[in-house]
Amino acid sequence: MSIGAAVLVIVFVLFTVVDPEYAGGLYSAAKGLIASNLAWYYIALMSFFLFFAVWLSFSRFGSIRLGQDDDRPEFSNFSWFSMLFGAGIGIGILFWSIAEPIYHFQGTPFFGEEQKMTAEAAQVAMRIAIFHWGLHGWGLFAVFGLMLAYFAYRKGLPLSIRSSLYPLLGERIYGPLGHAADLLAVFGTVFGIATSLGLGAQQMNAGLQYLMGIEVSISNQVILIAVISVIATASVLSGVNRGIRLLSELNMQLTMVILALFVVFGPTAYLLGAFASNMGDYLANAVQLGFWVDPDPKGQWQGWWTIFYWGWWIAWAPFCGMFIARISKGRTIREFVLGVLIAPTVLAAFWITVFGNSAIFIELFGGGGITAAVNDDITMALFKTIELMGVGQWLTILMSVICTVLLVTYFVTSADSATLVICTLICMGDEHPPARYRVFWGMAIGAVAAVLLFAGGLKALQTASIVAALPFSVVALIASYGFLKALREEVAEVDLKDKVVAARAQVSAIEPPVVAGGI
Repeated sequence: MSIGAAVLVIVFVLFTVVDPEYAGGLYSAAKGLIASNLAWYYIALMSFFLFFAVWLSFSRFGSIRLGQDDDRPEFSNFSWFSMLFGAGIGIGILFWSIAEPIYHFQGTPFFGEEQKMTAEAAQVAMRIAIFHWGLHGWGLFAVFGLMLAYFAYRKGLPLSIRSSLYPLLGERIYGPLGHAADLLAVFGTVFGIATSLGLGAQQMNAGLQYLMGIEVSISNQVILIAVISVIATASVLSGVNRGIRLLSELNMQLTMVILALFVVFGPTAYLLGAFASNMGDYLANAVQLGFWVDPDPKGQWQGWWTIFYWGWWIAWAPFCGMFIARISKGRTIREFVLGVLIAPTVLAAFWITVFGNSAIFIELFGGGGITAAVNDDITMALFKTIELMGVGQWLTILMSVICTVLLVTYFVTSADSATLVICTLICMGDEHPPARYRVFWGMAIGAVAAVLLFAGGLKALQTASIVAALPFSVVALIASYGFLKALREEVAEVDLKDKVVAARAQVSAIEPPVVAGGI
């Protein structure tokens, strides 16, 4: 298993490095094929997982504990949420929280040419951005986390994807079929996290150019990936309870600081009002958006946005689901699902509102300049917005430094979490894999991100997540069926025991007592 996974990644890296132009064209063609023919599948899949997660939380299965009945959570709610959010979407949302709303502000299939760059367009843009970072993605993560935590901590099986197939395959999960399921999970994790790290390296390079004049180039971005990968590997060697937990909490603290600075020194009343409007608008349209498939066969918008995001979330599902499972032992299914769905969605919506609406405010009511900056260089969106907020030189520098540091810490958190997950998978669920595996996979993730940048930058990164998600999505559906089967069998066993106890009690009440002695 470990050798097969390593060979797969090494072959991909060598293939891309030898002829990056050909590799980039091949990846782009694969993405176009999936976006044109399987958009409906990705759309239906994400909506299914969201509704499945919600149904589980409110069903009779909601009280089942992810562990033994007397187990309790290992981490506090703050630590749990910090690790959850940092591993889940931190570095990606830093990249897209301004760039995406500004792109949608200029045009989407949901409004006409006459509405571009208007207040109406701004509301639609925020709705779509929050939709891409909201409940649908976290519903997928919730289901995966539940499956893995349930089979590992309640049923005593390995903490790996293969365990979710146990109700269907039995002991055969330890054979070729189980190896294939875990290998697909490793494949999805590597390319899902590489997508995020590539985006983070691009934006980190932009921040260093803004602050220190360092040139934006592929070579500098590869150097950044190499340096951060070394730091991430050192972090993962220290384990979850030390490096990963501490970095995740630092991420959350810095996130609170930068959000507060944007709110206090930006258009405060406008941002707070926009958050209320955005949440209401998103919730009112989330179901409809979740089932919308572009009827235009030549339309490319959905492929570049929604299908990219859904592929990215699916590729991340084994990684983030396993990491969430690893830190969620002792929580009930209901507590787990509601926590995973609500808290990150609200924070993501607030984050996108604060950053995205700050940029839109400048476009609608200020001097503008954000749209032109995004169209010229998407990685500069965040730093250009800070500059145009007009908060003064020193505060501009401080906010830019905080954002750059956040990129580093989110980068490290995502990389070390993914490394730990991959090592756990290839070690058959061992939560403390050997150090040599952690070192190899920490470097391998960075190498994949680097070669994707060489093969076409942003387009190659988007393609990697979409393509990697397709084979694993089949495993996801089969695993969900196995999970539901296991839950029903457990509840049936409990019901049977209750009936036996009730029957015995009824018999004891009817039978006359036996009296000792005679006449």
